[in-house]
Amino acid sequence: MKKNTAIVIGSLAALGTLVFTGCGESSAEGPSLSYQKAADALHMVLENDRTVYTQQVVNRLVKGEQVIKASEHFMEDKALPLPAQMFRMGAELTAEKDAFFSYSLQSLWPINKSNAATQTDVEKEGLQYIADNIGENYYSEETLGGQKYFTAVYPDIAVAPVCVTCHYDHIDSPKTVFELGDVM
Repeated sequence: MKKNTAIVIGSLAALGTLVFTGCGESSAEGPSLSYQKAADALHMVLENDRTVYTQQVVNRLVKGEQVIKASEHFMEDKALPLPAQMFRMGAELTAEKDAFFSYSLQSLWPINKSNAATQTDVEKEGLQYIADNIGENYYSEETLGGQKYFTAVYPDIAVAPVCVTCHYDHIDSPKTVFELGDVM
């Protein structure tokens, strides 16, 4: 049975699941990357892209220069997509390709109910773990449909004032007490 790696890149507001095929196996070229190192590397890229978009585009243009809005209805409102939507759009595009991984946003207290941590027990355990153990990641393995997966959960930090404001002001936000630097 081939072993896939499901990396749950998450925050309490966002959790991404990355699934890798064949990581950690040795080949004629030598040993390949471990599941955890591969998950950590992909998480770093996804987190960095999300941080740059949030700080340099959304926060700067919405909060700083106040030249455009960000909206969950960005097409109708002629606004910027929210950072969570950019993350989701990238995940959906990745899922359309024959990639060796996938990822998604999930949360213990999602604004968008489709981001609720309801997929697997490991994802739920991972989100609770990072909520209870600030600054730590969660790694586990699970078998789903006879397929083995490696799962990693990472916190998603409020990196700009616009993160806090959006979650505070949103009518559907089940949690509104956030500060810059908090795990969302």
